[in-house]
Amino acid sequence: MSLSVRVQIPEKLEPLFKPARYKILYGGRGSAKSWSIARALLIQGLEQRLRIGCFREIQRTIADSVHRLLSDQVSALGLEECYRVLETEIIGANGTQFLFAGLRQQDAHKIKSFEGLDRAWVEEAQTVTKRSWDILIPTIRRADSEIWISFNPELDTDETFQRFVVSPPPGAVVINMNFRDNPWFSEPLVSEMELKKLSDREGYLNIWEGKPRLAVEGAIYGREVGQAIEDRRIRPVPYDPKLKVHTIWDLGWNDQTSIIFAQRLLSEVRLIDYDEASFLRPDEWSKRVNDRPYIYGNHWLPHDGDNELQAAGGLSMRKILKPFLNSDPKIVQRPDSVDIPIKAARLMWPRVYIDETKCKRLVECLKRFRRGIPESTGEPGLPVKDEYKHGADAFGYLAMVVDQLTNETPRPKPEVPLPTGQGAWMS
Repeated sequence: MSLSVRVQIPEKLEPLFKPARYKILYGGRGSAKSWSIARALLIQGLEQRLRIGCFREIQRTIADSVHRLLSDQVSALGLEECYRVLETEIIGANGTQFLFAGLRQQDAHKIKSFEGLDRAWVEEAQTVTKRSWDILIPTIRRADSEIWISFNPELDTDETFQRFVVSPPPGAVVINMNFRDNPWFSEPLVSEMELKKLSDREGYLNIWEGKPRLAVEGAIYGREVGQAIEDRRIRPVPYDPKLKVHTIWDLGWNDQTSIIFAQRLLSEVRLIDYDEASFLRPDEWSKRVNDRPYIYGNHWLPHDGDNELQAAGGLSMRKILKPFLNSDPKIVQRPDSVDIPIKAARLMWPRVYIDETKCKRLVECLKRFRRGIPESTGEPGLPVKDEYKHGADAFGYLAMVVDQLTNETPRPKPEVPLPTGQGAWMS
């Protein structure tokens, strides 16, 4: 069947029709990235029989996918005779097939069903994890297969941004798109964009210009992280052997235990190192601490470090760690509310210097520490319990005890002379 289809896409996106292993489109809202990809894939699916997988990190139902977007473009291009839009897939008259799946639900075994793909389109790719990329990419290995990626950046430390924009694979086509590249940018979007530009400059730069945020939207320490970056307080912070190193812990097992290594000089608070992991025993954690070339002051545990543990025969984590650390850990007083360590941290932030390499993960936690917002109220609630909360909690505990961090060496307790004579122990 011969069919002539006139397709309009932004001129900047013409490389979509030229062969390349990776085609990466990133930028702001209103740039026509997604519908241009949809149009290009539909046209390529007319020209030859293709098997096309459409992915997102999470797809609970078909409504979470680009199924509707492709369906709308089938109608907009007048291709109803060429494609059948089914409930969970789209089939071309020539056998072209569009499939839809969430990457997080896949593993090395399940993903095998996608081995024969000619094209893989990953939409909203800013949320795709390293695990998902490591599973998907080796699966798309058919000759001349291509991986198309579209996303609006969130943080410049996100896996997708680092992997495909900061250090793209050889031969990748990387295109930065924003509303200026879209000749069909609509008037209602112009009004929305201008309002955002006036009310929220950082939000405007992220949403409309496609610039990565300094911290996630709604981050509890978003302003403080931004100020620290602007002040160059996230930079190399070397260990000073003249100062004691204090550790501040957030305890976990299935979830992470997090440890901040801090030094203090007058008002300065220097975070020189950070560690986190799951499923490590107290002796293993102590070894990780002791193997570092630091001279320690105090080790601070959260309030639950004094709780007796049934699995440990009634011993607390404090008592368990004491012989391994050769020091009696101190306990951070239990805060009366979750906001107390957050408020203390806000006051501490202007004094804080963070090593950009050894504390990279901690910075990521502070960038992503946010409150949950229930749909029922729309009001910020308690901090979200996710993988980033543990490092942020340790930071809050540090703020509660920061003025107790000292460089003095504790004086040994004076020896009490042993009693002499019979009955000296009797009272």
